[in-house]
Amino acid sequence: MVSKFKPEIIEKLQYYVYRLIDPRNGETFYVGKGKGNRVFSHAAGEIEGDNLSEKMKRIRAIQVAGFDVAHVIHRHGMDETTALEVEAALIDAYPGLSNIADGHGNSEFGVMHAEEIIKRYLAETAEFRHRVILISVNRSALEGSLYEATRFAWRLNMNKAEQAELILATVQGMIVGAFTAEKWLPATIDNFPGRETIEGRYGFVGREAPLEIQQEYVGKKIPDEYRKRGAANPIKYSWN
Repeated sequence: MVSKFKPEIIEKLQYYVYRLIDPRNGETFYVGKGKGNRVFSHAAGEIEGDNLSEKMKRIRAIQVAGFDVAHVIHRHGMDETTALEVEAALIDAYPGLSNIADGHGNSEFGVMHAEEIIKRYLAETAEFRHRVILISVNRSALEGSLYEATRFAWRLNMNKAEQAELILATVQGMIVGAFTAEKWLPATIDNFPGRETIEGRYGFVGREAPLEIQQEYVGKKIPDEYRKRGAANPIKYSWN
């Protein structure tokens, strides 16, 4: 069984997109991109920082059962930008993956109903009259209330966070919620009961913005300068 690529193969592969597959039932449980021998490291559970992830739990279960994680190179010979787009499309195509986050860039061009596409391209563009933090809640918005999805837990500039007048939740480039923060706090179980502590991240305690503010922003698309394709950071600020 092949366990690594030779240097001359790596040179030809460039960036590639791969799937990790559970050989016990044929289920794809992870989609990733990389170069070199990353696919083999991932399949073996050797990626640093994965120890507590759902993906790592699945890999360990496969290994304990006496199997090796199967994998498929879906497409290769790409630059990184193209690989990010292919990765994002595959993540959309395989619901229930153990990926921690959506594919890079698919917030703007991911799976949508035709009516959603029409609504997006006919929507007005928001003009920010306030100091606004934009928070992309693409996946977490499906896991609870929009307020809960927006307020916890982010790696951000606390000085800027405390200057913000509004926090706008976005999904696939559209503004879907507007909130005001009374205070920002470290993302700990003491500050946010019922949540796990996440070191180095913060959340806010607040409420929905007044109706007139919601009417000004919600349902509009964010300006092009905040919609860079391939941008992985879910946090954006409307001021410098």
